[in-house]
Amino acid sequence: MYRIIEILTSDENQSRIKEFFKKFNVKLGDSVIIETNNAKHMGVLIPRYEYADVSHLVLKLKNGYNIGINLEKINSIKKTPVESDPTKSDTHNSLTESEIIRDSPDSQLPNLSLLSTGGTISSKIDYRTGGVMPALTAKELNDSIPELKKLANINPEVVLSEYSENIRPEHWALIARKIADNVLSGKYDGIVLSHGTDTMHYTSAALSFALQALPIPVVLVGAQRSSDRPSSDASTNLIGACTFATRSKFSGVFVAMHHTISDDVIACHIGTRVRKNHTSRRDAFHSIDISPFSLIKKDQIEICEQYTDLKFHERNKNLENLVVRSKFNDKVMLLKFYPGFDCKVIDYCVEKGNKAIIFEGTGLGHINKECFHQIKNAVKKGILVFMTSQCIWGKTSLTVYDTGRDLLEIGVIPLFNTTSETALVKAMWCLGNFEDKDVISMMTSNIANEFTNRIIVD
Repeated sequence: MYRIIEILTSDENQSRIKEFFKKFNVKLGDSVIIETNNAKHMGVLIPRYEYADVSHLVLKLKNGYNIGINLEKINSIKKTPVESDPTKSDTHNSLTESEIIRDSPDSQLPNLSLLSTGGTISSKIDYRTGGVMPALTAKELNDSIPELKKLANINPEVVLSEYSENIRPEHWALIARKIADNVLSGKYDGIVLSHGTDTMHYTSAALSFALQALPIPVVLVGAQRSSDRPSSDASTNLIGACTFATRSKFSGVFVAMHHTISDDVIACHIGTRVRKNHTSRRDAFHSIDISPFSLIKKDQIEICEQYTDLKFHERNKNLENLVVRSKFNDKVMLLKFYPGFDCKVIDYCVEKGNKAIIFEGTGLGHINKECFHQIKNAVKKGILVFMTSQCIWGKTSLTVYDTGRDLLEIGVIPLFNTTSETALVKAMWCLGNFEDKDVISMMTSNIANEFTNRIIVD
């Protein structure tokens, strides 16, 4: 990764760019209009990469993209007034001051709690290193997207400021209790939780189990690209999440992210049926073995008609029905089987005092017979062993082949089409909230739509 600096590296180029800025009385970060022989460009002056072409300035346009402009072709650079900042979208510029800055709540709008935990959606580029760093608070995130003020009266709060790889089960408990407090206050029509994308599906599953019979929607939202990067998905994802949280007639835990790589549609996924399947694409999140619960197209919410056999509650005012079980026991291991898998890892899990093992088996849920001895020993020691599949789509079935039938006889418990990530979280939740004798029945019961009775795909 290249390091970004404010001024170009060689002494000659440093002097040249300083003189150029001095000539037009501008500096990095200024909103400007640049005139060349052939065109006029509006945007914000931003730094160049250290090893980039030194004969061009970089301008961030209002659509979020960057362009380079040859210094030799620039006739003039003029600052633009703050109130007509060209980096704001046309929608932003069309808003009146009263719409952009509202000092008191609008009684005609719903009330929304915006909770922040960190992640890319709450980050900015650090121009010292060229990397992304946590920077935005929930309030800054809210204030940076004026459209939100037309959707709801938003109360922003910071719960955590962590990249999602740093989120642990104790953080799930903290977030769940905070959400429960806000729900029980009776102040809000919906709750949106901004979260890093890498482990957002773990957190959405955790909240789905920890918060049952929710009277209002809880929507997790993230971004693949930080809000100050070109083609950021932060604002569109957040607007979609807030739209669903305030206008959907259904309650529960959901994840809102781009449905395609374009900005046209935001998909809202069930919290236990979603997975991140791409490292960087805007449409990285997909519902597994099922269609997205809903699609948000501008201000319209389309609910999937195939969800008739799943458990969903309509939005209601019965706060007393909310069930909060926010304890998690992290004595659970998720083991991925692969050719050459060292069966002694299973012994290690037993020695470390784990209470459950979630296997990602091959295909329908198989493991090399060489590991059967270790699995038998684990079961004998009281370790619960559950089976999921390495395959993203489809269900486990241990009755098709001899290997599966042998695993069933040993005591391995299949989890149908629960994803391995959701199974891990559910096991931690079951062990944290129920007696050991009840864990198997809870793990094999459909509590938060982690099972689907039939495979539903587009």
